[in-house]
Amino acid sequence: MEKQLSLDFQARTDDQNDTEKKMKLTKALVVLDLETTGVWIEKDKIIEIAMIRSFPDGTKTTYETYVNPGMPIPPEVTEVTGINDTHVKDAPKFRDIAPQVFRFLEDADLGGFNVERFDLPLLEREFTECGIKFDWTKRNIYDAQKVYHLHERRDLSAAYAFYCHQELKDAHSALADTQATLDVLSAQVQKYGNGNDTIEALKDFDYRKRTEFFDTDRKLRWWNGELYMMFGKYARRVSLQEITKTDRPYLEWILKQDFSDEVKDIIEQALEGHFPQPPKRPEAPAT
Repeated sequence: MEKQLSLDFQARTDDQNDTEKKMKLTKALVVLDLETTGVWIEKDKIIEIAMIRSFPDGTKTTYETYVNPGMPIPPEVTEVTGINDTHVKDAPKFRDIAPQVFRFLEDADLGGFNVERFDLPLLEREFTECGIKFDWTKRNIYDAQKVYHLHERRDLSAAYAFYCHQELKDAHSALADTQATLDVLSAQVQKYGNGNDTIEALKDFDYRKRTEFFDTDRKLRWWNGELYMMFGKYARRVSLQEITKTDRPYLEWILKQDFSDEVKDIIEQALEGHFPQPPKRPEAPAT
């Protein structure tokens, strides 16, 4: 179902669930989440923003909207979020809603999941591009991911308990850990294989394939259909295509340095005017 775009703050006074009732506030708290075109804080754009502002008296106000990023949404982002270009084509650009978003966040503590490392720095950059100063570092930040990672184990024993529903005996014994890993892999095949009960079902879960990086060494990455170098004097700022037009000697210098054959091959091809094709975008669903 298409998301209803709304730029108005929506007050909610419905009953809080038991978990929320146990948490008391001394000042307003805004919990937020961003969906974006990628995870490159310096360049990627917001495609959806959702915020809940909770008050000490128990009332809440919500804000939610798609955002037009002004660029195609990469296929890997659509795969994860379900948001494609059709969803955002009539949505406002961030600069159009920036004042409203800023007012919603004003004078409140901030919370979320991984907000300190990602959401807040990216949001700050978006505000800066609109001429708005958003210094979140002076706020109280409550990041649920930090708390979770500090208090909940993420080791093999935890994975074994999660997937196999048993306590791992003799943890850190090489044979016990090896058998436990085999059991976890088997359970993952059953859980995520979508009916395919072979180990090959897990090949689709290659993290490297799901990132925006083009090469194994993560020296080049896609953004908005072009490759950007992640090292050297043009790092994160200028596309490889543009460098071939403005500074070919720099690329020729790279070919003589200690970079991988994969990176050198990409650079050499670029100097000859040949560039790899960006990942295909998914087709928008029929409406």
